[in-house]
Amino acid sequence: MATETVLARWRLDGRRALVTGGTKGIGAAIVAELLSLGAEVTLVARGEADVAKAVTDARAAGHTVHGIAADVTAPEAREAVVDHAARAMGGVDILINNAGTNIRGASADFRPDDYAHVFNTNLTAAWEMCRAAYPQLKASAAASGDACIVGIGSVAGATYVGSGAPYALTKAALDHLARYLAVEWATDGIRVNGVNPWYTKTPLANRVLDDPAFSERVMKRTPLGRIADPEDISGIVAFLCLPVARHISGQTIAVDGAYLANGSF
Repeated sequence: MATETVLARWRLDGRRALVTGGTKGIGAAIVAELLSLGAEVTLVARGEADVAKAVTDARAAGHTVHGIAADVTAPEAREAVVDHAARAMGGVDILINNAGTNIRGASADFRPDDYAHVFNTNLTAAWEMCRAAYPQLKASAAASGDACIVGIGSVAGATYVGSGAPYALTKAALDHLARYLAVEWATDGIRVNGVNPWYTKTPLANRVLDDPAFSERVMKRTPLGRIADPEDISGIVAFLCLPVARHISGQTIAVDGAYLANGSF
C-alpha cells in the first residue's frame, strides 16, 4: 500500500464535522482533535462568548472552523444548527453528540423538572440531532461511501457509579441508540458508535473530583491509577471517524482505565 494511501486512512482531510457541546471539556478536545486531523468543524454551545472565543482561537491556529450559539434541547434550535453547519461547510459528514449534563441526587428526591432536564439534554437532544442530521449524513455517505455519528455516553450506563439514576438511564439509552441506528441506517452508509468515559477532568466532573477523598476513591477503582484527560477521550472519538474505522459500527468503547473490567477482589 502506498504511503500516501496509508496516511489518508488516518486523516480527515475534506471531512465536515458538527460537534455539540464543543467549547469545554471533552467537547473542546474533540474539536481540537478533529481539526488537527484535517477536518472542517462546526462547533455548537450555548454561550455566545465561549463559541466566539473557540472559533477565533481555532482560526488563529490556521484551522477551518465555524460556530453557532444554540441550546440543542430546544427543538427549533436543532434544525437551525444543522442548517447552519450545512450552509457553512457545504454538508455534514460527521455528527458528534457530546452535549450533556447531570444533576446528582438520590432517586427518591429527584424533582420532575430535574429528571426532564437531564433526559432532554443527554438523550432527547442526541436522538433529535441524529434525526435532524440524517439527510445530510445520508447525502454524504452516498457521495463518499461513509458518514458517521459518535455519541458520548458514560460507563454509568453499564454499572452503578453513584452519578444519579437519570444520568445513568440516559447513558444506557445512548448505547442502545447507537446499536439500533447502526443497523437501521447501515444501508444508507451511516455508521453509529459511542464512546463511554469514566471520570474525566472536565468542568462538570471537577465539581466532585475537586474533593481529594472522592478523587482518591476514583483512582483506587481505576486499575490504570489515574483520572482521564479530555484528550484520552477525543482520540478514540476521532479514530471512529477515520477511514481506517469504516467497518466499525454499532459499538460502544469504554475509555475507563479498565474500570469496568475491575472486579471486587
